[in-house]
Amino acid sequence: MPKASEIKKHAAIDYNGRVMIVRDIERSVPQGRAGGSLYRMRMYDVVNGGKVDETFKAEEMLQLADLNRRPAMLSYIDGEEYVFMDEEDYTPYHIHKDSIAEQVLFINEETKGLLIVVVEGTPVSLDLPSSVELVIEETAPSIKGASASARTKPATLTTGLVVQVPEHISTGDKIKINTAESKFMSRADS
Repeated sequence: MPKASEIKKHAAIDYNGRVMIVRDIERSVPQGRAGGSLYRMRMYDVVNGGKVDETFKAEEMLQLADLNRRPAMLSYIDGEEYVFMDEEDYTPYHIHKDSIAEQVLFINEETKGLLIVVVEGTPVSLDLPSSVELVIEETAPSIKGASASARTKPATLTTGLVVQVPEHISTGDKIKINTAESKFMSRADS
């Protein structure tokens, strides 16, 4: 059983007999507490989508929920639902756009290494690979002779994600993005 301080975003925990997905974590250190950090977690019930905000002490033990991670790929988008296909047994998983709003900015039909988090047979969230390759849809023109300097410009990717890229990168380039930090890593190997 992990401590509250060891829980990461998108983890599934068993809380009051319900399976909850942690969507956001805020750490605070109140004045006058001898090193006692508090972790405020926003959690969503995987069954009914109910929201719970709870604060835990750093040393409090939490129970991880029983879940499976299945390799999958984006199959198609049906209105408000994203449909993923299991890469091993071809099971379709339907996930509502609202529950994966942050992650969909990093995925398209070509994304490799996606994992669907399944709790008690219900798909509840996505685990993204550490990096993804996406194409730049729009950015300022590249500056002739610009080096890979520290100067950057905003670029909008085909998924709608906006990241800062070096000045020498141009529209149509395929780039590698760090999914944890939403940062440009390099040009993609074409």
